Amino acid sequence: MTLMTWTFSPEHVSTPDAAALRRDYLDDVASRYWKRPATREELDEGLTGDGAELLTPPTGQFLVARYEGKPAGCGGVLLLDEDRAELTRVFLRHAFRGLGGAGALLARLEDEARGLGARRMVLNTRLDLVEARALYTRHGYDEIPAYCTGPYMDIWYGKDL
Repeated sequence: MTLMTWTFSPEHVSTPDAAALRRDYLDDVASRYWKRPATREELDEGLTGDGAELLTPPTGQFLVARYEGKPAGCGGVLLLDEDRAELTRVFLRHAFRGLGGAGALLARLEDEARGLGARRMVLNTRLDLVEARALYTRHGYDEIPAYCTGPYMDIWYGKDL
């Protein structure tokens, strides 16, 4: 395994690769939540007005991860205040998992948050997203009290940058 095959680039959420990855991310987490495939209409609705346009400087950043040039994953950071950034939409397509990209993507997103001035990263996720939870704890994230609420939030994590 070599990380040299992974690249990470800031992209606007509306580029073709970024938009397709955001859709795949939502399809994956929604289908797991509902325990059935999400419909095209449900995905369209979920992507409409989801706030992704804030994932651009100075309020955030969105990265596209590529493995050997192929769009493989994505992730974003959103500034919540002058000290904290929220990790969001972290996703690797299933075919690219186990190749070292998740940890490298997480590290790059932390670098992006630092570059935006954040000193702490926080995130929320669901209990059923066990792979994501394992990734976060493996990279130094600890469970924290809830900093926000919502229907798809079961557990919150934080890490000093």
